Amino acid sequence: MLKVMNRKYTKEQYLELVDKMKKQIPNIKFSTDIIVGFAGESEEDFEDTLDVVKKVGFEQVFMFIYSRRKGTPGDKMENQIPEEIKHKRFDRLKELVEAKIAENNKEYINTIQDVLVEGPSKGDESMLTGRTEHNKVVVFKGKENMINTIQKVKIVEDHMWYFKGEIVNND
Repeated sequence: MLKVMNRKYTKEQYLELVDKMKKQIPNIKFSTDIIVGFAGESEEDFEDTLDVVKKVGFEQVFMFIYSRRKGTPGDKMENQIPEEIKHKRFDRLKELVEAKIAENNKEYINTIQDVLVEGPSKGDESMLTGRTEHNKVVVFKGKENMINTIQKVKIVEDHMWYFKGEIVNND
């Protein structure tokens, strides 16, 4: 599948590189994009994708269902995957990714993180939102003058795709 999608590496090479990086940088985190259902993707190919997700333990995964685009090489390929199979595979991937993220998120609870404060939270303008060095979204009470600064925030709750936190250094 990687070759068909014009990638120049194998699953084994990728996993070997991840292992090397984890040994050299113990706190390293990974994110990825995954397309499910590209033309010609076999069940075995999809199982390889799930295996990589299990082994790497990605912090974030941006998941997409492949959709044909007129004029692209993928559109002209035979062995297009039926929509029903694409959606079933996507659901399996989503379930695995969410389980891995829930597991990873436990490591953050009760830790103090440096958070780059981006601005008011979209969901609650009385709160601020920012990102950790590993691109995790954190929502917390703070003052407007904290925007565009780095603040120490204690992570107190996990909500799968974001954390709730409490400011530590209240200036």
